[in-house]
Amino acid sequence: MLMVKTWCTALLLGAGIGAAAEEKPNILLLVAEDLSPRLGAYGDDIARTPHLDKLAASGIRFTHAFTTAGVCAPSRAALITGQHQISFGGQHMRTSTSPLGMYLAQPDQQVRAFPEILRAHGYYTFTDRKLDYQFSGIRAGSGPFTLWDEENAEDTAWRNRAHGQPFFGLINFMETHESGVMRPDGPPNSATHAATQKMRAAISSQVQSVTAPQAVKLPPYWPDLPSVRQDLARHYDNIHHMDKRVGQILAALEGDGLSGNTIVIWTTDHGDGLPRSKRELYDSGTRVPLLVSRPGTAPGVDHRLLSFVDFAPTLLSWAGIQPPDWLHGLVFTNQDVKRQYIYASRDRIDEVVDRQRSVRDKRFRYIRSWHPEVPGGHVLAYRDNLDMVRAWRALRQQGKLNSIQSRWFEGAGENQLYDLQTDPYETHNLATDPAHSRTLLRLRKALETFIARVGDTSSTPEAELRDQFLDQGSLRQTPPPLISDLPGGLLKIVSPIGASIGFRHGQSPWQLYTRPIPAAALEAKSIRYGWAESETVFYDPK
Repeated sequence: MLMVKTWCTALLLGAGIGAAAEEKPNILLLVAEDLSPRLGAYGDDIARTPHLDKLAASGIRFTHAFTTAGVCAPSRAALITGQHQISFGGQHMRTSTSPLGMYLAQPDQQVRAFPEILRAHGYYTFTDRKLDYQFSGIRAGSGPFTLWDEENAEDTAWRNRAHGQPFFGLINFMETHESGVMRPDGPPNSATHAATQKMRAAISSQVQSVTAPQAVKLPPYWPDLPSVRQDLARHYDNIHHMDKRVGQILAALEGDGLSGNTIVIWTTDHGDGLPRSKRELYDSGTRVPLLVSRPGTAPGVDHRLLSFVDFAPTLLSWAGIQPPDWLHGLVFTNQDVKRQYIYASRDRIDEVVDRQRSVRDKRFRYIRSWHPEVPGGHVLAYRDNLDMVRAWRALRQQGKLNSIQSRWFEGAGENQLYDLQTDPYETHNLATDPAHSRTLLRLRKALETFIARVGDTSSTPEAELRDQFLDQGSLRQTPPPLISDLPGGLLKIVSPIGASIGFRHGQSPWQLYTRPIPAAALEAKSIRYGWAESETVFYDPK
């Protein structure tokens, strides 16, 4: 409880009162779905990404940025909190649609998502339709109401802020999602494929066919099949379409005269939405492009290891806010900060139970599996809508794959070790090679130290974890806030458990409570992440 009080006190003292809003930079975080570094700026001569290439030329291009998971919801949970998802029960793909029944992850009580901290310090915060934080559902309106001034917002929602107010916006790009690789027409492979075709129709009709299937380059673990080339070409077409939208957003920012005081970050939520990439802990699943354009900073290339947990402390630092000590990440604009290792996790993937942990340095990656019998190429209802997966598996069943192409369909094994310098596609497991025994031991020890430091809630089976989070099968409800009068015509609103509090007058938008406010008729409610909202309480000075 002491930590909660300390955090709340810090908010009250620093809720944007002392610093002039115009001194704070605007921050725009652009997050594409399901995409590895397939940009011209990263040396990909197939990609047509002129707007992102221009952004890269004006900013910093990071070459070794990594997500904490190879799939969206766990990765986004770490991004938004600045904590590894395994530390608070956010590691299974997806809590809100768990095969065991819906539940929500629960960060420690003092944890706040960094957009809420920015909002508490005077920022106008907005996002679009996609949430997916593991203590929310997938879509807007399903998460803590205290993070955002505006959800389900347009790309240019910065125009809705108060005059002179700094903004933070998080915009997602569905254009590159795995669903866009699934064949958009013709006979569907399943009912979910048919639903996907219908859902993607509007986007698919706008995508230009600019990539020749015969021109794409295949990694050695994929067989050279027409469906593989066609799906990859479609992925490149979607990337091109996403790049156009990025260009429109940057043009709007420029047109509104905001480019000179806006930090623009563009990245992706994990690797390609393709088999043996998405959901995996290899570089193909966790290494992502990261471009940062920060006014006043010279362009360049940065080769340091970066993790998604570094976003929260870095963005808060840019806003002049001291990052809380419970964050797991580092401020990556501090050039003295150099990571030796980055970490990632894989747990239940939709209907398939798994548990893997990974540690990577600049050269080697080690993966430990608690379910060594589970292959990456297991049957998975949603992913198997991809034509290339079905064709690849058919060749496996016919015995027509070579050893590298077959490996994905074999059990992961307890230990995997790869030398990224000599084996960038991670196809040759060195875990049993005596020449690399010291490296294996070093990385295994680093992983054990990491798990001991941040905790790992997967040591508890998901069914038991869910029971711990719920109250007799239902979300626990946040207790309502308490409203009291203060001298000088002010109101104080507190949560009995230190939860986040919102208030509003009449039907106006909910505001984040951070300090005493003038006494007036209002309603208030609170939310503890992973619980249901409290009941609304009312105050009338009459």
